[in-house]
Amino acid sequence: MREIKSEYGQVLVGTKQELFEKALELGQQARSQAAHSRFLWALTGGGTPKEWYQWVVASHKLTPAEAAGIEWTVSDERHVLLSSPDSNFGNAERQLLEPLAVPTDRRHPWMVAWPVAEAAEAYRRTLLILAGPGRAYDVCFLGMGDDCHTASLFPGTPLLSDDGGLPFGGQEVPGKGWRLTITPTGLRQCGLIVLMTLGAGKAEALQRVMRGSYDPKNVPSQILKTCADRVVWLVDEAAAAKL
Repeated sequence: MREIKSEYGQVLVGTKQELFEKALELGQQARSQAAHSRFLWALTGGGTPKEWYQWVVASHKLTPAEAAGIEWTVSDERHVLLSSPDSNFGNAERQLLEPLAVPTDRRHPWMVAWPVAEAAEAYRRTLLILAGPGRAYDVCFLGMGDDCHTASLFPGTPLLSDDGGLPFGGQEVPGKGWRLTITPTGLRQCGLIVLMTLGAGKAEALQRVMRGSYDPKNVPSQILKTCADRVVWLVDEAAAAKL
């Protein structure tokens, strides 16, 4: 793999196989270095994470015993039932946590059966118990859309302007429904953030983030500049083509 210098974190460029291995390695390293017993690992949604889940299970590089010692959640969620194919946690559960036999008390979905505001507050209280004050996730996996959104922080959405100093929140995204998500405040409370984005379709978005004017309200992934010392971008050559 090669590295590209950036104000937005460490950018590593490699093949999909190399990036999948690196993503798991980063999470495992953070776990081994953690000074506390409850280690929180937040997964994310999208096509690439689904491929990564399948790779992790098939590779046997994360053992059931290791997985059972981690508290698992997702960094954002659609306001749908876990049984829905659109549920980020539902997909993680079906494709990663269940195959690895992760105990149910180590699985922490958003409370999607509740109204959005109540669901976000209940999740915040749960994470406060698990992580303690001033902490969000030990490892936060993210992706990036071709509109430069990350988690469920889309261009122009309210939480980008004012998250009330809270690490988690809910908002309606025009055309995409209600979302529950980590906020800019929450991202700054994470120990390690790993953002993976692959394919030529992400090249223009990655260029806007890394080389464009700083405008996080319209280019949400740029908020990672505020915690760049703890951010690792994993991108393939196609996504990095315009850097």
